[in-house]
Amino acid sequence: MRHVRIRAACQTDLPSLVGALGQEPYFVTQLARQRAGHGVLLVAWQAFTPVGDVYLWLDSAEEPELRDRLPGVPLLTHLEVTPEQRNHRIGTQLMDAAEARLRDLGHSRVALGVDLDNHRARSLYRRLGYREWPHPPVPTTRQVYRADGRVEQVADVCHILVKDLREAQAR
Repeated sequence: MRHVRIRAACQTDLPSLVGALGQEPYFVTQLARQRAGHGVLLVAWQAFTPVGDVYLWLDSAEEPELRDRLPGVPLLTHLEVTPEQRNHRIGTQLMDAAEARLRDLGHSRVALGVDLDNHRARSLYRRLGYREWPHPPVPTTRQVYRADGRVEQVADVCHILVKDLREAQAR
């Protein structure tokens, strides 16, 4: 396991985030959302270099199925770890930090979506205690951040996984 420090990002982190992870429009947007109180961008740092991030979406879900069936439940989105740092439990550390932050904010459950074909991510989330909800996969749109700065909207369908944070805390 690699030692990382995880903390909420701040505006002055933007150059480091973009330098290490690219996706400037994504980080600009999430930092603005965080300043407005709509979420928290957690970043894993190894020394002074960002090596991963996850966003805690605290607003109502964009997808009507999630708003109807999981009202008030925050979402974890955009978990990523740099390719050279994968398989060193950094993603797990980010998820643990995100769940702890949500518990501190008074949330008892959390949800996330995972692409139908992303078996590796589903395996990680299941290992961390996430369970598929008893409803069909949800159509959604994800943003793809291109190296040239373009942002594309891509139709997607996701499995929805939910975790009871009270059970996780009791273990």
